[in-house]
Amino acid sequence: MGRSSPTALGPAFVLHRRAYGNHGLLLEFFTPEAGRLAAVARGVKGRRGGGGAALLQPFTPLLIAWSGRGEVKTLVRYEAAAAPLPLAGRALYCGFYLNELLLRLTRRGDPGTTLFSHYAGTLERLADPEALEPALRRFELQLLECLGYGLILDREAETDSPLVPERRYHYRPEQGPVPARPGDADAISGATLLALHRDRPLGPRQLAEARRLSRQVLAHYLGDRPLKSRELFDHPHAAGDDDR
Repeated sequence: MGRSSPTALGPAFVLHRRAYGNHGLLLEFFTPEAGRLAAVARGVKGRRGGGGAALLQPFTPLLIAWSGRGEVKTLVRYEAAAAPLPLAGRALYCGFYLNELLLRLTRRGDPGTTLFSHYAGTLERLADPEALEPALRRFELQLLECLGYGLILDREAETDSPLVPERRYHYRPEQGPVPARPGDADAISGATLLALHRDRPLGPRQLAEARRLSRQVLAHYLGDRPLKSRELFDHPHAAGDDDR
């Protein structure tokens, strides 16, 4: 069976890269049409000025074309679609967190047009230091929705009754909110759940509850292996609260 013809240039971001031989890179891309995609870029390292390796970095909007019939494609053409997104410090760590979520929770080859749009928009929002945590919470919900794990945030799981803002609830992954028992440390207010459902701004206390909710639900799907990107927030230059 012969090699397939190269695809047309299409949008992509690099999620992860590692060395491949002496002069190549093995890259994980995220694209709207093919979802997550593995491809080898040959001969891009060691050229004068860094060659293509300098361009094939996370958080740089790209246009790429590839060929090949196997799971790992061959990158045949690439160019910048725009300037690299200006992520630094905590925003950069948040970007790596998004990338790791995609690597851990998506499958290669699943089309991701809507999720790609959410991801690109979230990266742009991370450039605003005040938007870091709200942007992460929104993306986590969007990711779960696109994967078919969307959260129920407006009604009780067992009775289908509307949530009451003044009440507190315990969230059961794959089921939904149920009234919390007194002293439940993981309880979340109905007001927070409804604000997330309506995509409304969250105050500091609600953001803390939303972070706790996302960690609980994501842990259910991620399993026992911890996220490596969370270790970045232990870096001495990552000042401030833990956003993830």
